[in-house]
Amino acid sequence: MTSASGKGPRLLLGAPIAAEIRATVEREVSAFRGKRGYAPALAVLIVGRDAPSAVYLNQILKSCAKVGIEGRLVEVPGRASAAAVRAEIERLNADTQVAGIIVQMPLPKRIPLSTVIDTLDPAKDIDGLHPRNAGLMTLGYEGFLPTTAHAAVELLKRSGIQIAGMRAVVVGRSNVVGKPAALLLLRENATVTICHSRTADLARHLKDAEIVIVAAGSPGLVTGRMLRKGAVVVDVGINVVDDRLVGDVDFASASKVASAITPVPGGVGPVTNALLLTHLVRAAQDQAQASPGHRNGALQPVGSRQ
Repeated sequence: MTSASGKGPRLLLGAPIAAEIRATVEREVSAFRGKRGYAPALAVLIVGRDAPSAVYLNQILKSCAKVGIEGRLVEVPGRASAAAVRAEIERLNADTQVAGIIVQMPLPKRIPLSTVIDTLDPAKDIDGLHPRNAGLMTLGYEGFLPTTAHAAVELLKRSGIQIAGMRAVVVGRSNVVGKPAALLLLRENATVTICHSRTADLARHLKDAEIVIVAAGSPGLVTGRMLRKGAVVVDVGINVVDDRLVGDVDFASASKVASAITPVPGGVGPVTNALLLTHLVRAAQDQAQASPGHRNGALQPVGSRQ
């Protein structure tokens, strides 16, 4: 699974996949606008700013513009109270043209996550943060998936990487990437190990892995010496080091061992942004079709797994 030139690993580039996804979304948005008379809106709420967040949010807004979705950046000052954040989310919940809301993480330390979770309408929670959507995913029903975890696995699938029967290691146990990525790999019939900051001898676990997804938020955590030869590596990390974006994988050393690897930037990020738009269109369609008070409709299982 080397590159077309035969030198080095195959690069799992997100841009071509994202372009395919956006083309489908653009058609769906056009059809929605023709039927409903307006384009669905995505509200991106950010409390304060940091460098990685600014990069990510600008990419989302650009993606919205490309497909005809109205992207709204809602900025709340970093010094704002939890009550002010809650009030802003409630305002967006009540706006019928806002089909989806994402709240950029991390929040300032003095604002508890419960401020968002307890307030956010699960029907508009297109990034899978609300406990309802997390529960649906865990039980195998169709809720909104955490988009970055969804993108990591979707990139593998659309790149033709075999997942079923493979040994996979996920490095990171966050509720928004690590845990959901492991669950989605299980859906695809991989055998999954989750590692984290307290894992003893991380390299020992990685040496057995045919697929590695790294989402630990630690630049250069995984090196080529830790990897099994021929492993497929998906680097979800976005870190700013010396004014450069780098991942959680040391690309230089890992690319000497891996058969396929995502670059940072240019790997998971574009697919994440594109899939978020698919979640938004689905939310808009569900909300437009459902009767008041029953927007979520009947639960649909993805499929039983043994």
